[in-house]
Amino acid sequence: MTNPLHDALLAPLGASDTPFLIRPDGSAIDGTAFYGMACRAAGALAERGLAPGDRLAVQVEKSPEALALYAGCLIAGVVFVPLNTAYTTDEIAYFLADATPGLAICDPRMADRIAALGTTPVMTLDAAGQGSFADLAAGLPNRIAPARRTAQDIAALLYTSGTTGRSKGAMLSHENLLSNARALCDLWRIDSDDVLLHALPIFHAHGLFVAVNTTLLAGARMIFLPGFTVDAVLQAMPRATLMMGVPTFYTRLLDAPGFGADVCAGMRLFVSGSAPLLAETHQKFQQRTGHRILERYGMTETGMNTSNPHDGERRAGTVGFALPGVEIAITDAGGAPVPAGEIGMIEVRGPNVFRGYWNMPDKTAEELRQNGFFITGDLGRQDADGYLHIVGRSKDLIISGGYNVYPKEVESVLNEASFVREAAVFGVPHPDFGEAVVATLVVEPGVPVDLPALRHDMSGRLARYKQPKEILLTQSLPRNTMGKVQKNLLRDRHRDLFAAPVSGTP
Repeated sequence: MTNPLHDALLAPLGASDTPFLIRPDGSAIDGTAFYGMACRAAGALAERGLAPGDRLAVQVEKSPEALALYAGCLIAGVVFVPLNTAYTTDEIAYFLADATPGLAICDPRMADRIAALGTTPVMTLDAAGQGSFADLAAGLPNRIAPARRTAQDIAALLYTSGTTGRSKGAMLSHENLLSNARALCDLWRIDSDDVLLHALPIFHAHGLFVAVNTTLLAGARMIFLPGFTVDAVLQAMPRATLMMGVPTFYTRLLDAPGFGADVCAGMRLFVSGSAPLLAETHQKFQQRTGHRILERYGMTETGMNTSNPHDGERRAGTVGFALPGVEIAITDAGGAPVPAGEIGMIEVRGPNVFRGYWNMPDKTAEELRQNGFFITGDLGRQDADGYLHIVGRSKDLIISGGYNVYPKEVESVLNEASFVREAAVFGVPHPDFGEAVVATLVVEPGVPVDLPALRHDMSGRLARYKQPKEILLTQSLPRNTMGKVQKNLLRDRHRDLFAAPVSGTP
């Protein structure tokens, strides 16, 4: 291939007059029209002097034009650097200084602030697909020769969330993205008859690579919503066959009185990822709709690693088996395999594993072994049937009185209580035990809270050192844009919970 991602994902669109993107109002952009949009975007990047291998930073609202900008980068060989729309000017300043893009494209509301940083030329693109970049692209040709790229060339630079330090730019190659799309299309049976209900953001690997790349590769269609709202999803679902979402999507749908089996009659598959799906949500969804949600496991640096099977048992609380061509190892602190069934560090090897961290050779060497295995930072175990269970992040491990406490084990017990909607367990400093186990509970509206009964239940199911020393109640948990609970914020918020009082204070 002269340009692997263009040739596999985009070239077929150029000769397709069938709908590709379907707007919420039902109007559609066919394949040929979208390919023309992408070529004009690629031409505009060239007009601004960007060459293959240069970076483009993008912080824009979701729109067909924003998606065409990603496709234009693939055609032009420009490295796509999507930035979360929630990032502040200070955060953007770091990304621009680190990635050194040749151009930044942003929402007009951010243009003056980003331009004031003085590091990068700025153009604009708004939620309606209008702006200075759209104006530049408008008069350019609908066809452009794709840049020559190899399988190992970098296609995208995605920054990690940075909850434990500086955000790291994961370099993702054409091979990384294409191998993952091929594996998922095969595993999830995605084909040209599918219609994906797309309500995810496109600055994240889930909405951009998992959802969009598989749709392109399969020649399928997308109902392209600007974001997730229950009403919009319920209205669009009867026209769809496939939905990829985060757990929050499914809990909100279950809260909707109008959601049930009739709405899902034409649906073939529901996929969940980016954050853990509670077993309770999995079971309630099946009871309400007859569908068992398919949960999978991936990360920025690797794309998808594992998936529950399409045709076999989709086991609640697990993320299934390694994708074809991907290897999973569960290791101890020294990198040696742990005995079957024991908890250890999850390591991944395969064509999906990234090329390293941008401008961080030491960090790359620390997390990417010479044998090709990537140390994910996630703790897990494989059960007797080979299903992978994610126990939590290694940074979330609590060591209380010298004993390891895995938050997910405690959360699983707490989540079974009738009045608990969701639990988050984390550690905070403790003068005697080093760390203390703390639980924050989101309670079910209208259900009586009975903490003594909950503690009594835990006493028979969890060792004493695993039981929370403090249980806090809250209306919501802090989450990032993909629905992951931000335990670093909970730890920071409650780190003084067991601090000794300052002398002389009442």
